[in-house]
Amino acid sequence: MSFDILVPSLPESVSDATLVAWHKQTGEWVNEGENLADLETDKVILEVPAPKSGTLETIVVQDGETVVGGQLLAKLDPQSAKAAAPAAKPEEAPLSPSVRKLVAENELDPTSIAGSGKHGRILKSDVLDYLQEQQAQPEPAPAAAAPTADTSHSPLSATAIAALRPEQRVPMTRLRAKVAERLLQAQQNAAMLTTFNEVNLKAVIELRNQYKDRFEAKHNIKLGFMSFFVKASIEALKRFPAINASIDGSDIIYHGYYDIGIAVTTQRGLIVPILRDADQLDFAGIEKGIHDFSNKARNGSISVEDLSGGTFTITNGGIFGSMLSTPILNPPQCAILGMHAIKDRPVVENGEIVIRPIMYLALSYDHRLVDGKEAVQFLGIIKECLEAPAHLLLNI
Repeated sequence: MSFDILVPSLPESVSDATLVAWHKQTGEWVNEGENLADLETDKVILEVPAPKSGTLETIVVQDGETVVGGQLLAKLDPQSAKAAAPAAKPEEAPLSPSVRKLVAENELDPTSIAGSGKHGRILKSDVLDYLQEQQAQPEPAPAAAAPTADTSHSPLSATAIAALRPEQRVPMTRLRAKVAERLLQAQQNAAMLTTFNEVNLKAVIELRNQYKDRFEAKHNIKLGFMSFFVKASIEALKRFPAINASIDGSDIIYHGYYDIGIAVTTQRGLIVPILRDADQLDFAGIEKGIHDFSNKARNGSISVEDLSGGTFTITNGGIFGSMLSTPILNPPQCAILGMHAIKDRPVVENGEIVIRPIMYLALSYDHRLVDGKEAVQFLGIIKECLEAPAHLLLNI
């Protein structure tokens, strides 16, 4: 008797998904819990595990098709489990969804890629290194061609011209399409403005350098800059509740909690996982939360729950060298803080020109809810907290 393989229940607010790839083919043996296929939503990639052991009897939905929750994907024959177990094969380290997608897109053989992860697991960095090595190898010299007539003055054919100017048309991933939709929504539905300031990070850098080794030894996590910015942002949000609020129709929702979104770049695009109740976390808790999100983003295991909600967002373009930008709102939030690269700059202190590590800050906000005065003062609080970190440590 066949067993139906169905699309799992999709997360709230996700209406459908795209079947990215099957990892088993008709007639293949599968073990209970083994991943059969990847489904891509506009937020995350979901796996479809085998509910029982058996033989994949029929595949109903093909790669690239759109599916909804509960839809029939395939049929499994569990009766074959009663037969003799298939010959044992050497155990292979499983690939994460993001690695499988990268391997499939580049038509690679996973067995030719050396894995650096635990138990030989292939990481995305291993695939990227392999691709770089392949591109670096010189192409074989073409065989000597027989002499031909001089065609230097002959017009090129349309095919030859197309070969010299290649193009590739590919559909947007669901995540990229969703990002595009939300960014356009933010531009059209909010009166968005951006205000700027600069912050001297000398005190933060000195404090971090002084205690980073002891911090890592005690908490088993590195002390980064983001925890300082999260703490400073929360202090500023407490003083300006409107910047932690959102608009719902003709109502303003003032949030009595601080769920901070941290923008993370992945192979599939930008995602914003949420640090829940960030005001209740210490520096170590913030750093561990961000570290966990980064790991999940790399191996494709981040969940919809990790990405849902949020009252305020921080994005750091400085890790890519950005000097200044105007970040776009993450609806329905009404503000987003943009961090940028830290650069040594000449500044005036006590009438003298000195060199200090300076970062430009940008706050984009919805002018329907936040006045310019509040936005400027909000950045001023962040600047004050970072230039005198005792404010954050002593809660004053």
